[in-house]
Amino acid sequence: MSARALLQRFDIIADQPSNIPALRRLVVDLAVRGKLLPIESFDMSAQEMLRRISSKADELVMAGAIKKLKSSSKIGDDEVPAAYLAHCTFARLGKIANLQKGLTGIQGSLPGQFPLVVTAAERGTCDHFDFDGAAAIIPLVSSTGHGNASINRLHYQDGKFALGTILCAVFPFDEQLISARFLFEYLTAFKEELLVSKMIGTANVTLTLGKIADVPVPIVAPAVQKRVDELMALCDQLEAAQQERERRRDRLAAASLQRLNQPAADTPPETQREHARFHLHHLPHLTTRPEHIKAMRQTIFNLAVHGELVMQDSGEEPAPALLRRIAGSRSQILAGGEARKKKPVALDGLVPMTLPLGWGVEALANLVDPLNTISYGVLVPGPEVQDGIPFVRVQDLALSGHPARPNKSIAPEIESPYSRTRLKGGEVLLCVVGSIGKVGIAPMSWAGANIARAVCRVSPMPGVDTQYLLILFQSALVQGFFADSTRTLAQPTLNVGLIEQLPVLVPPLAEQQRIVAKVDELMALCDQLEAQLTTTQTDSRRLLEAVLEAALAPA
Repeated sequence: MSARALLQRFDIIADQPSNIPALRRLVVDLAVRGKLLPIESFDMSAQEMLRRISSKADELVMAGAIKKLKSSSKIGDDEVPAAYLAHCTFARLGKIANLQKGLTGIQGSLPGQFPLVVTAAERGTCDHFDFDGAAAIIPLVSSTGHGNASINRLHYQDGKFALGTILCAVFPFDEQLISARFLFEYLTAFKEELLVSKMIGTANVTLTLGKIADVPVPIVAPAVQKRVDELMALCDQLEAAQQERERRRDRLAAASLQRLNQPAADTPPETQREHARFHLHHLPHLTTRPEHIKAMRQTIFNLAVHGELVMQDSGEEPAPALLRRIAGSRSQILAGGEARKKKPVALDGLVPMTLPLGWGVEALANLVDPLNTISYGVLVPGPEVQDGIPFVRVQDLALSGHPARPNKSIAPEIESPYSRTRLKGGEVLLCVVGSIGKVGIAPMSWAGANIARAVCRVSPMPGVDTQYLLILFQSALVQGFFADSTRTLAQPTLNVGLIEQLPVLVPPLAEQQRIVAKVDELMALCDQLEAQLTTTQTDSRRLLEAVLEAALAPA
C-alpha cells in the first residue's frame, strides 16, 4: 500500500482505539528492521554502542551504584524473532540496563508530592521517592492463573517517583545510548513473547528480575530511537484525542438517553414524544460503539411501554374495555370446568406510572389463559434420551433464530407428570432461576416440548399481543420488578406467585400492534448499525493489516 493511499484512509485506521497498539508495534518493527530511517542516518553501530554501555556499566560497578554484572549466555537464534535476525544485533536486558524492584508498600505510603506507581495502569502520590530517572515499569505478578497469565500495558515513568513492591523499574545504564522510552515501547509491543511466556506459578503467576534480565532486546541507533520517541508521542496524542472524543460521545449519548428514560415531571407527553423522535432520527450519530446500541435498544423498550413511541388514537377501543372483554373470556373458560379456579389477583391500586391515553393496567395472572397458567416445568429431567421428549432449558431461550427443536430430550416417563407445561408454540418463556429475566418465545416447531424448572411459561389471552408482552418483559420497568422480586437461595430464584402480581401496562390492541411494528423497525435499524460498526472495524483491521504487511515486507 502506498503512503498516499494510507493517508487517504488514515481516519479509518485512527478511528479505532484497538488499532493504536498495532500502530505502536509497527513503529517498533520498522525501527528494529532498520526501515524507520535511511541507513545513512544511523549515527552509531551496535558494536560501538555495546562497547560504550559496557564501559558505563563498569564505571557504575566501581562507584558502587550497581552490583557487579553476572556473565550471561549467548543469545540463541531461537530467542529472537526470525524476521529480525538479519537486521539487528541483540543483547540481554540485564547487560544494558539496571533492574530495580519496587521499594514502597501500598499500605505504608502517605500521599505527597511524588508519583506513586503501584501497578502499570494505576498511579497515586507519595510523600517520598525511591528512584530518580527514566524507566520502563514492568509488573512482576499476575493473579489470573498460569493458563491465563497476562500483563497490562507496561508503564513509562520519568523523574522522581516511588514504586510499588510488585513492580520492576528498568533504568538504562546510559540514557544517551539506550532510551528508556524505547525499551518500554519494545517490551510493550512484544510483552506476550518476551515477558508473559516467562511467568511461572499457578495462582499468582510471577516474573523474577533474573527472567527479565535475560530478555533479549535490540540495539538500535540513537537517532532511530529518537524517531521512535517522536512517533510514540504522536500516538499518545492520537490516543488522548480518541479518549476525549469517546468521553464526549458517551456524555452526549448518556444525557440524551437520560432525557428519554427519566423525563422531567412537568414534560408534556407531546414534548416527550418529540424528544424521542429527535433522538431516534439522530440514532446513527449517537451510536458509535456496541455499548451505545445496547443502551439504545433498552431505551426503545422503555419508550414503547410508556406510550412515547407511537401516537395514541382516541377513536380506538380503550384498554379498560379490552380488559373487561378479557376478564369475560376468562370467566367463560373457568365456567367450563376444565381449568382450576383461582381468585383474580388484585393490584391493590398499584399503578406504576401515569397511564397514557386509553391505557389500562392489570395483574399478569389475570391476562393469561386459565388453561395454561403461569408455570415452570420438570424438576428433575434426568439424562439425555435419544428420540425422547424435547426439553427446553434456559440456554435455549431466544427471540428468533430457533433450531427446529431444543438440543436436549428427556424420557417420556419423566415428562408425563408435567403435561400441564407442554408447549403448544407461541408461548412467552421466562427464566426464573439463575439468569433472572431472560426471555424468549417458543416457536411453533417446539409444540409438544416441555420446559425446565428454571423456565416459566406465560400464555397471554387474545387481546394481549404476545410480541408486545415480550417488549414489556424486556423494559427496565419489568426487569426492575423481576430483580426486586428475586430471592437468592442456592441461586437467584423468581417465585411464580410474584410473577403473577406483575402490573402489566395494557394499551389498546391496535396500539399494541403499532408498538410492535415500530419496535421491530427500530430494532432492525439497531441491527444495521451493529453491522455497520462490525464492517467498519473489519475494514479498519484489514487496512491496518495491509499497511503492516507492506511496511514489514522484506526489502
